[in-house]
Amino acid sequence: MPQAADSNWRQYTTVEKAIHYLRAHAHEQPDLADIAAAVHMSPHHLQRVFSEWAGISPKRFLQYLTKDYARKQLARTIDTLSVATDAGLSSTSRLHDLMVSCEAMSPGEIQSGGRGVIIGYGVAVSPFGDALIAWTARGVCHLAFYQQNSPALLSELQELWPHACLEQQDMKAGAWLERIFPRSPTRGTVHLVLRGTNFQIKVWEALLNVASGELRSYSQIAAMIGSPRAARAVGSALAANTIGYLIPCHRVIRESGDINHYRWGTPRKQAMLAWEAAHQADSQTKPGC
Repeated sequence: MPQAADSNWRQYTTVEKAIHYLRAHAHEQPDLADIAAAVHMSPHHLQRVFSEWAGISPKRFLQYLTKDYARKQLARTIDTLSVATDAGLSSTSRLHDLMVSCEAMSPGEIQSGGRGVIIGYGVAVSPFGDALIAWTARGVCHLAFYQQNSPALLSELQELWPHACLEQQDMKAGAWLERIFPRSPTRGTVHLVLRGTNFQIKVWEALLNVASGELRSYSQIAAMIGSPRAARAVGSALAANTIGYLIPCHRVIRESGDINHYRWGTPRKQAMLAWEAAHQADSQTKPGC
């Protein structure tokens, strides 16, 4: 476990550095040698790290980061969006082979600042870097990713639940992240406990119906919840999300194809989208998938 976690962390760090470089030099169309030099690796080593992390080469990874690819993905969802809207929204959806369900915390629990609630938390490694995850007896209530110069994530959790009993359990946190990001496809369930307004929860539930590898625009999410003029409010609800990845606000982009701001860093959002696109493409090429 520790060796695998350390490998995950180092691979993601390399990928994030490469994305920073690609964003700054996209107009120059850098090749593998250029990217490798920017992250202080040999081209062969960089190729291997990308292949281990994402299952694809840096060149193909770059294709998933383009605005043209993003626009095409948004266009493809128009027909499937109408089908999903007709079928109605549910609070469960496939996340790879993971079933994610959710429930809202009661107004009393929120107003009391979590008084009487025991929240376990810990820091562990994910495919997208170090993460702080927290949970109650009912399910996951917080998942945040560390980034350089970011405020202390634990302080944010404490501010959200000032009167809850917080218990650090890093080993259990590692088990949670292994369950959320298994090394091989594994069927399982994760239940989420949501803390938000009725509108925010409605938006977050809609996001659970956006499958891995798919993209939606703000206006598409607004249409999914029956409030087609509420695109700006949808953006505010996404910004308030404190359960990263499991509530996939990273799958929402601008209609122009721009991958805009993300609570845990735009490069991480780009990494998540490209990683999911690669895994989705891989699953579609396997027999029986």
